[in-house]
Amino acid sequence: MRKKIVTLGEIMLRLSTPANKRFVQSDSFDVVYGGGEANVAVSCANYGHEAYFVSKLPAHEIGQAAVNALRRYGVNTDYIVRGGDRVGIYYLESGVAMRPSKVIYDRAHSAMADAEPEEFDFDAIMDGADWFHWSGITPAISDKAARLTLLACQAAKRKGVAVSVDLNFRKKLWTPAKAQSVMRPLMQYVDVCIGNEEDAELCLGFKPDADVEGGHTDAAGYKGIFKAMASEFGFKYVVSTLRESFSASHNGWKAMLYDGEHFYESKHYDIIPILDRVGGGDSFSGGLIHGLLTKDTPAEALEFAVAASALKHTVHGDFNLVPVSEVEALAGGDASGRVQR
Repeated sequence: MRKKIVTLGEIMLRLSTPANKRFVQSDSFDVVYGGGEANVAVSCANYGHEAYFVSKLPAHEIGQAAVNALRRYGVNTDYIVRGGDRVGIYYLESGVAMRPSKVIYDRAHSAMADAEPEEFDFDAIMDGADWFHWSGITPAISDKAARLTLLACQAAKRKGVAVSVDLNFRKKLWTPAKAQSVMRPLMQYVDVCIGNEEDAELCLGFKPDADVEGGHTDAAGYKGIFKAMASEFGFKYVVSTLRESFSASHNGWKAMLYDGEHFYESKHYDIIPILDRVGGGDSFSGGLIHGLLTKDTPAEALEFAVAASALKHTVHGDFNLVPVSEVEALAGGDASGRVQR
């Protein structure tokens, strides 16, 4: 069951305010490392796979600390290039109740944003791989990173590797027009497209008939765009998480998958209280990759992914540190939270 899974992206230093403090209140920060594709790699390593994270990090001690954070959880770092001047940083003010979380980026000219194509041998990296995953964050950080993403996708296709993308639109990194000019051409290499309703609209120009902000996430509102996206880009699977954001501390959570013939809707989770929702979407992607590689049906894969992501909301930091057994227990209906002795 052990598969080689490759992810490409930027891992950053995360500085978050302790105890839900505001930025202006804090005189210290909690330190962890994280980033979309790194988070997926950690999830896949936790599920027993041979997970590789591809990136560039400075050769200094902060860069090494980021590498060590990945190694700690079993991610292979052989394809991380060392060089450049800085590790990207993001500051997180964790919201609570009706106060939303806030993120401030300090990642311009990071080592990964300035990485050159000749620093990576993507054919060698993809050799023997079963899956390649990337997100819309990576091509958004710089034109050079967008070029790397294209080259990685092309190498994956040459090697017959399944490719998934989490659209992950970030308005602080690029505009919808820029996103669509870069993302739409990349979709020809993608087998599995993951994204919520906002991502699909801003990255690809598809808008569902659903009022998610108002709490209306009837799956019927997504069926039309799922079919249109699969038809236009040839996706094998189109997948969307459906988050109901009642407050920063209380979300509803489910997902839907279309395989070209059938629609699958997962069970619904009521997540309250949320400890840390950053990385929730990445934990869904990691769970979905594992599910599609190991489960008998798309429905089972979807249930595993949703349960994995629900559990991530209870874990501090970007990484989802949850083993297969705990995900399977929740997916199977055990949400009691009873002490395991």
